[in-house]
Amino acid sequence: MKPTIPLLILFFLLTTNSFSQTLTDLKLKPKEIPKGYIASDGNICISSQACTFYNDIQTYSNIVGTVKSKAIQSFKNKGDKGSIMYFEFDHVFKGDRFLQGLLWGKDGQPTDEHPEEYIAKGKFLIIWSLKADSPLKEKSENKVETLLQ
Repeated sequence: MKPTIPLLILFFLLTTNSFSQTLTDLKLKPKEIPKGYIASDGNICISSQACTFYNDIQTYSNIVGTVKSKAIQSFKNKGDKGSIMYFEFDHVFKGDRFLQGLLWGKDGQPTDEHPEEYIAKGKFLIIWSLKADSPLKEKSENKVETLLQ
């Protein structure tokens, strides 16, 4: 019976990391923004479906779950622009198949016209509405994946 307690403690410590994060932790800080990019107000989504999802998330709550909080960061530079959308749900995000259809249609994966990518981990969903080769996307993706391990 004694080995069970240390295993439970270890499990708790390993799972606490992703559950203790906040949207503020996941967002890019000014010093993390790649050189040449400037923050911009509003949504700069590459395809309208991503912005519609962000703006009307309550409409989809019966499919994806109830949103506890959301945030957006938009950036631009000479050759790149886009938005990063952050969502925290009350419970585990459950809308993978729906979101894939909404973002990519029957293609089922990102295209040049619909390059959005996302990660859903526990209660968090992050959508990158940026070009696939965007340094901004790479920086944010690395940060998010590290924090939500």
